[in-house]
Amino acid sequence: MATASPAPAPHPTAPVRHPAAPAGEQGDGLPHVPDPQEVSPRDARGLSKLFFDRLRVVEEGSAEYAYARNTLIELNMSLVHFAARRFQGRDQMEDVLQVGMIGLIKAIDRFDLSRENEFATFAIPYIVGEIKRYFRDATWAVHVPRRLQELRVELAQARDRLGARLDRDPTPAELAEHLGRGEEEVLEGLIAANGYNTDSLDMPYDQGGGSVNAKTMSVFVGAVDPGMERVENLQSLAPLVAELPERDRRILEMRFGREWTQAQIGEALGCSQMHVSRLLSRIIRTLRAGLLADC
Repeated sequence: MATASPAPAPHPTAPVRHPAAPAGEQGDGLPHVPDPQEVSPRDARGLSKLFFDRLRVVEEGSAEYAYARNTLIELNMSLVHFAARRFQGRDQMEDVLQVGMIGLIKAIDRFDLSRENEFATFAIPYIVGEIKRYFRDATWAVHVPRRLQELRVELAQARDRLGARLDRDPTPAELAEHLGRGEEEVLEGLIAANGYNTDSLDMPYDQGGGSVNAKTMSVFVGAVDPGMERVENLQSLAPLVAELPERDRRILEMRFGREWTQAQIGEALGCSQMHVSRLLSRIIRTLRAGLLADC
């Protein structure tokens, strides 16, 4: 016998509809709104006051509370779209709307109807603040201090204004004079702005001609870090050195850790410089053999 598949779980920020009351009302005196998102903004304001007034007196966690809260979310989703307009042109608009919904829910949970403020006036700063926090914390490829993130926005606006006036890209000195900031601070902000977006070194780089065999960026900007080989060698040597006798480890520490001469080591051990040289040669051969055996 075929069984019905379970319904998909709702998105965490998506409002959950409460079943409609057959008498046209939901709960004790609350009107049933068939499609809250289709309600006009003017009507949404009046309905929101009614639902907020009821939300204050019903028990949290009850079915009526859930219905009132979820209906408020749907009634005021237009505020999220309104606040998101100022961020148009960015690639993450779907994420912006989801984050804005979080701000709307926070505003609903913290709104106090007794203050006699319009809910829209109260909610917009919450929604915009949540979106700005998202761009500050989640969209930068490289994390930079908040003051530099804010400076990046100022520099972008100043560059557009000065570029239109000068008919060319402004210099850092001109940007600094326009913003009333130091030139070093402006240069720091320009450098930090490079951390907003990053490109992969494996990205194809075409020097022109549209070759299908274009080389990757790593060929032009990548370089071998000489320190990487040193780190690998030290990691491989560590267990081999640990297996040496205590006297051999002490000789290595004096020669390569303290940078003593062979004569100084011989004096400390009570033997000749020639004997120290033979001991070092033997120790190094042992370590080299251990490294080669792992290859």
